[in-house]
Amino acid sequence: MSLAVLFSRAGRGVSAPLVSVEVHLANGLPALNMVGLPEAAVRESKDRVRAAILNSRFDFPVRRVTINLAPADLPKEGGRFDLAIALGILAASGQLPADRLSAFEFLGELALSGGLRPVRGVLPAALAARDAGRALVLPRENADEACLVSGLDLHPADSLLEVCQDLVRTESRHPCPRCIQPVPRESGPDLADVRGQPRAKRAIEIAAAGGHSILMLGPPGSGKSMLASRLPGVLPAMTEREALESAAIQSVSHGGFRADRWRTRPFRAPHHTASGAALVGGGSVPAPGEISLAHHGVLFLDELPEFDRRVLEVLREPLETGCIVISRAARQETFPAQFQLVAAMNPCPCGYLGDEGSECRCTEEQVARYRGKISGPLLDRLDIQIEVPRVPVGRLSGDGMASEEASRVVAGRVERARTLQIERGGCVNSRLDNARTEAFCALDPAARALLDRAMERLRLSARGYYRILRLARTIADLASVTRVGSGHLAEAIGYRQLERRC
Repeated sequence: MSLAVLFSRAGRGVSAPLVSVEVHLANGLPALNMVGLPEAAVRESKDRVRAAILNSRFDFPVRRVTINLAPADLPKEGGRFDLAIALGILAASGQLPADRLSAFEFLGELALSGGLRPVRGVLPAALAARDAGRALVLPRENADEACLVSGLDLHPADSLLEVCQDLVRTESRHPCPRCIQPVPRESGPDLADVRGQPRAKRAIEIAAAGGHSILMLGPPGSGKSMLASRLPGVLPAMTEREALESAAIQSVSHGGFRADRWRTRPFRAPHHTASGAALVGGGSVPAPGEISLAHHGVLFLDELPEFDRRVLEVLREPLETGCIVISRAARQETFPAQFQLVAAMNPCPCGYLGDEGSECRCTEEQVARYRGKISGPLLDRLDIQIEVPRVPVGRLSGDGMASEEASRVVAGRVERARTLQIERGGCVNSRLDNARTEAFCALDPAARALLDRAMERLRLSARGYYRILRLARTIADLASVTRVGSGHLAEAIGYRQLERRC
C-alpha cells in the first residue's frame, strides 16, 4: 500500500478541529514534501520523524514521500502531528497494518530517539475524539489530562515503538482510570483568618451567592487582599462541565494544565503593569488571557487605579457577555470569560484619606485624578462597592479568631442560595437578562418607591437599576425569601453608593 490516511487534531483556541494526515509514497528520487499550510515547527517534523523511525528499528522508505495535512486552509502549528506522520509513513510503506488506523486519533511530538513528548491542548482534542467515536493515542505525560474525559478510549504510550506494538495487539485493553482527585476545599485560605470587617464579609458572601462583581476601597492593611483571596473558598464546588471548561482553557494556555488544581476555582491576580493583551489574550496566534484563565473563578485586580485606563476598559464587554472575541488579520478566536471581578483600591494616592489616626497628604486635585482613572462605565458594571476601614488594634489581638465564621459555614449558605437560583432561572442572578430580572424581582409599591427615589438621588443608569434588582434578589435568596422586600432592596442600594464618590 502506497497511501495511508490517519487522523489528528489541530489546536485552535479552545477547539480542536480534525486534521487528516495523508501520506503517499511514489517512485522517484528520495524526497519528503509536506503541504497543507504547515508552520515552521511542523515543517521541521520531517527530520524528527526520520530519526525516530530509524532509531525505533524501522526502515525509512527510500522513495518520494508526500504528506498532506488537510484541510489545507487550516494553519498547523507545533509538533503535535509528529506521531501521526511517522505512523502514516510506516503504514504506507507496509511496515504497519493500516486496517485499524481509522479507529484512532494520534497526538504527540517525537524525540529523535523515538520517544514521545507531551503537547499542549490535549483536553479539547480528547473531548473531540470522544465525540467522534475514536480512540486517542497520545504521550503518557498527557494521560492524566485526557483521563478527565469520561467515555474516552485512551491509549497512552512512551515511544513510537510502543504505539506500533499496541496497534498490532489483538487482545482488549483496560480503560485508563481517572487518576486525578479534586483538591480538598479546606486546604485553601479560610475566611475565619480575617478579623473584623463584618460588612465586607457580608459583601463577599453576597457576591459569592449571586456571582456579582465587587470593588473594595480602603486604606493599606485593612484586609482587602485577604478578603479577595478567600472568595474562591466560599464559592460552590465546580460542576463537571465547569471543571472541564476551565481545564480546557488551561490546556491551551502557555502555562498548561495543572493536575494539582483540578476542580479548584481559578484565582488570577495579574500585576497592575499587565497589558491589555495580557488580560484579554492575544498574539499572532490568539491565546487566552487572564480573564479567560479566570473562567468560572475569580479575577482579582489589586491597586485598581494603578492599571492603565485603556487596560481596564477592555474589561467592560467581557463583564457583560461572559466571553471575549480576539480578532487578528487572518484569524478570529472566541474564548469564554465568565469570571467574578474583585477589585481593590486605596481612597487616595497615599492611601490614608478618611483613615482615623493617619494624616492624608493628598490634595483634592490629586484625589480626583487618582479616582478618575476608573471610568464611570466600568464602575457602573461593579455590582457591589464597599468601604473597608482599618480594623481596630484591639480586634486584631486576643481570642477574636474563635468568633469568626469559617469558610465552610459561609459556603453552605452560598450553596443553598445558588441552588434556589439555578432551580428558578437556570443561572446565577448576575447572569439574568433584563426580562427575567423583572419577572423574578417583582416589587411591592413601597419597595418600588424606594428604588425610584434611589435612582433619582444617586443618578443611576438603567444598567445600575437592573444590577440593584439582581443584587436584591441574591440577598433575598440568602434569606430564603421568595419575594424581594424593601429591606433587601435597601441593602442592595447601600452597596452602590461608592461610585458617586469615585
